[in-house]
Amino acid sequence: MRLLLVRHGQSEWNAAGKWQGQANPPLTELGLEQAHEAAARIGAVDAIHASPLERAWATASIISEEIGVGPLQVASGLMERYAGAWQGLTRSQIEDQYPGYLAARKRPHDWEPDDQVKDRAIAALNSIAAEHHDQSGHTDGETDAHGQIDIDARILVIAHSGVIYALESMLGAEHTRLANLGGRWLELASGGWSLGERVELIDDPTMPRQI
Repeated sequence: MRLLLVRHGQSEWNAAGKWQGQANPPLTELGLEQAHEAAARIGAVDAIHASPLERAWATASIISEEIGVGPLQVASGLMERYAGAWQGLTRSQIEDQYPGYLAARKRPHDWEPDDQVKDRAIAALNSIAAEHHDQSGHTDGETDAHGQIDIDARILVIAHSGVIYALESMLGAEHTRLANLGGRWLELASGGWSLGERVELIDDPTMPRQI
């Protein structure tokens, strides 16, 4: 199974430089255009899942409609990290209210811990994998000639940078910033999830400046 995990299009708070967390700003007009552009490059997918937050769901809805794959399925475990008191603040506001925190990589007391984000994200991926395994018609233990479950699914998941960073870290990648409509291929085999390549689905990606 191959799963393409993609960051949503530009949101209004991305454009304003505000930390979003689980707040729910909509896409900008540019973000809507980005989703349309990405749809032309997705290629064939078997299913689309998305975080329920509006910026991810709207991105996925546009892609779903344009490529004719649906219905969209919710992936609540892939919501963005809860950013606590920093939600809605810009970097300069954080520096004023929490001096030195950003440079020291400190976070507010109500920030969702890394382990919690990783646990719920991998649980969501496993749930998606199990769902599509069930839909493949295989029974437990049924394998192909190479001893592997024969599922050739390509799943698109629209989520958030914080979740993608958490999964990449868990699977051994170094942190590099991810633009809107950038993503990462993940592959599932008998040994579990592994990292594939990073991709960008639009020509002129926007890089939110708050993170």
